Amino acid sequence: MAMEPVTDAALTIDLSDEAAMRSLAGAVADAARTGDVIALWGDLGAGKSVFARAFINALPGGPEEVPSPTFTLLQTYERGDLMVHHFDLYRLEAAEDVVELGMDDAFVDGVTLIEWPDRLGPRLPAGRLDVRISQGDGEDARQVVLAGDGDWPARLASGSPMPERAATLEAFLQHNGWGDAERGPLAGDASFRRYDRLDEDGRRAVLMDAPPPEEDVRPFTQIARHLIALGLSAPDILAEDTENGFLLIDDLGDRTFTRELAAGGDEHVLYKAAVDVLVHLYRLPTGEAVPPGLAAYDEDLLWREASLLVDWYLPAVRGEAAGEAERQAFRDAWAAGFRRLRDLPPALVLRDYHVDNLMWLPERDGVRACGLLDFQDAVAGSPAYDLMSLLEDARRDVAADLKADMRRHYRDAFPNLDHAAFDDAFQVLAAQRHAKVIGIFTRLCHRDGKADYLVHIPRVWRLLEDALAHPLLAPVAAWLDKHLPAGIRRIPPADGAST
Repeated sequence: MAMEPVTDAALTIDLSDEAAMRSLAGAVADAARTGDVIALWGDLGAGKSVFARAFINALPGGPEEVPSPTFTLLQTYERGDLMVHHFDLYRLEAAEDVVELGMDDAFVDGVTLIEWPDRLGPRLPAGRLDVRISQGDGEDARQVVLAGDGDWPARLASGSPMPERAATLEAFLQHNGWGDAERGPLAGDASFRRYDRLDEDGRRAVLMDAPPPEEDVRPFTQIARHLIALGLSAPDILAEDTENGFLLIDDLGDRTFTRELAAGGDEHVLYKAAVDVLVHLYRLPTGEAVPPGLAAYDEDLLWREASLLVDWYLPAVRGEAAGEAERQAFRDAWAAGFRRLRDLPPALVLRDYHVDNLMWLPERDGVRACGLLDFQDAVAGSPAYDLMSLLEDARRDVAADLKADMRRHYRDAFPNLDHAAFDDAFQVLAAQRHAKVIGIFTRLCHRDGKADYLVHIPRVWRLLEDALAHPLLAPVAAWLDKHLPAGIRRIPPADGAST
């Protein structure tokens, strides 16, 4: 007799066709982590293999052939940082035989998908996610019940696309002429947004799925159209459903600056192209460069971002949260530095300007050779911010001579700029951003289950400590020396427990 799945928390989803099943599998893949066990229940032909195949191909690494392991019993895939073990136990004669297949090790070192999990009897582990698939109302329709314990409900609730969004997403694609396109995942980011590439006989577009209320696509569409109007390369908006958080946007290709640099691209050429975009923006009159009504990158917002270091990182390494007096002292320490930012006219700040978010488009002329991807959080703020974000990269070491050359190139474009104010702003904003990023990377791990970013924390601490040498930041350096001394400036434990 087949075992019943775990029922601590269950979600029932009606799927109209195989495409909707693939969307659901992608949602579960978004939530998956090393150590997960996902049991696929259902009769012959129910769609277990369809789900498994879509799950595997939704992970980073691009689509590939995913054969059924009916006869081999096990197929293994390395997808990004995840090892996926796909078991089909239909032919398993005794539960004990899984020892020879290495299933116990698979439970620890990767994500395990199991078709015919009833064959394991009591060996089937608890703490898993059960996916029960049955015939729906229609030949291609299926009903799927997701049932899991532990943190699976919370993880699925924050996943993208949300399981219940699958039908709405498919309708959006059909309505806009992309319903029959092949869909493959593009790299995700640190938000709730998900990106898929659509390809239909060589016609390409990118699907952005940004689920409300966590995300709002309207700032992206507003800034994208604004940047295009200013003569820059941002993705065209091909179709939009702002209520449900779906966009179809122009596909700018695969040549990110990060990939170009990894392939031996000329650093000076690429970074100069990125700086030239910022020069282009700051040469425009403020009223033309900054859209009406754009939020200001004011001192309150700068402080709230910097405080992420105190809210997330400090308790993770110190073992206790900061008290109110500590938090107020941290805020006071930034006051002089933030006041100095007022001495320069505001600019359009794209806010996450670094090589991961820039596309190399050498077939385009001038500043349009640098494509822009991530700008939905744009604000009106200091002209030093985006240059600093580019050169003080949290994920990549940038050589000191290249930094100096690019800062000189920017300053030379503005001979009448108050260079002392600009340099002061650069250092203050570098410290603010690095404090924010250390907090964000910790939050991504402890709140969102994304531990991959922790590896960058030592680099970000080095950048922060370098910035703190500036006299305006002496109070911040003193606060950190007292409350986060050098001895505990380490990668926080992934489970949130201090050591």
